[in-house]
Amino acid sequence: MDKSVTQGDVSEREATTARLIERTSTHARWRMRHRGLLFSFFLCVLAPVSVTAGYMLFFAQPQYASQSGFVVRQDDSSSASQLLGGLGQMLGSAGVSNSDLLFEFIQSEAIVRRVQNSLDLRAHYAQSWPLDFIFSIPPDVTMETLVNFWRRMVRLDYDKSSGVLMVEVRARDPETAQLVSRLVISESEAMINTLNAAARRDSVANTEADLAAAIEGLRTAREAMVAFQARTQILDPQADIQGRMGVLANLQQQQAQSIVEYDLLLQTSPSSDPRLRQLSRRINVIEDRIARERESFAAQDVTADNTDYPTLLAQYEGLRVDVAFAEEIYRAALTALTQARTNAERQQLFVATFIEPNLPEVATHPRGALLTALTGFFAMMFWAVGMLVYYSLRDRG
Repeated sequence: MDKSVTQGDVSEREATTARLIERTSTHARWRMRHRGLLFSFFLCVLAPVSVTAGYMLFFAQPQYASQSGFVVRQDDSSSASQLLGGLGQMLGSAGVSNSDLLFEFIQSEAIVRRVQNSLDLRAHYAQSWPLDFIFSIPPDVTMETLVNFWRRMVRLDYDKSSGVLMVEVRARDPETAQLVSRLVISESEAMINTLNAAARRDSVANTEADLAAAIEGLRTAREAMVAFQARTQILDPQADIQGRMGVLANLQQQQAQSIVEYDLLLQTSPSSDPRLRQLSRRINVIEDRIARERESFAAQDVTADNTDYPTLLAQYEGLRVDVAFAEEIYRAALTALTQARTNAERQQLFVATFIEPNLPEVATHPRGALLTALTGFFAMMFWAVGMLVYYSLRDRG
């Protein structure tokens, strides 16, 4: 009996010891997992947020933002090409709008170089280097790096439907922000004026070339007409035909009068009357002349180069139409040139500024709270996804 009790106590003590060992090992494993979670949370979330917040509080320098708004406008007056069906092309008819060009220009290296010539951008944005190394640049930075930094400091909001451009310029002090914003507008106006001047030169050059071609065409048409008149020795075939028709009509009238006189004399005089023979010869001569006149309308030798009247009239009408058409082209080209020169005397493209660059009073950048919050959000998302993937793979293993 004592031996069985002793064996039962030993078994119970062994079971209790095993449970204690298992509980201790499980508790140790949970403590190690919690420590890993806390360490990874600190490393992936708290450390980036702390670094971002510390940088924004102690290193990031204030930035002042000056805002402005403008749009490219074009003169609404009709150009010569619109009035005359395209004798010259004016700027603005291309598929790319001027606002699109201006949007690309403000982000280009060209405007950075122009502003750099008026204001030392490198010196201004290098004031806080190397303390604020994220929002500043080294003094000896290259032009390519300066252009990339310019695109960070100059933000554009472009509405393609209306062509409105909103520009925000950030700088270390309010005066410089306003100055850079004004330089952006002035350089944009200079670029638009350059395009406008090129368009005016092209328009005038095109219309002058059209006028020269019209003059040459008119000269050629008139020379062909003069050559035709000299070859045929007829100034106006239509007037010549009208003259011949007048002669024919006169002969027919004389023929009718002679026939009437012959009939009247035949009724009152004998057949041997010499006046009858004279009138008969007159009538025959007039009939013969009328027949010859009618044959001359279809003869081949009515002109010096043996041309008949139908061919003569066809050639003359063709030359006359060529001269009339050349004269119309000449008048249209002359009107187009006058209109192009009139348009060249006034500015057809201009930058209309509806929001003047303001002088900021409060530094609105960099937005430390927003950047810190975004850093915390993305760090938390990265940590949570990483932990889920890690423990999913660990539990499956």
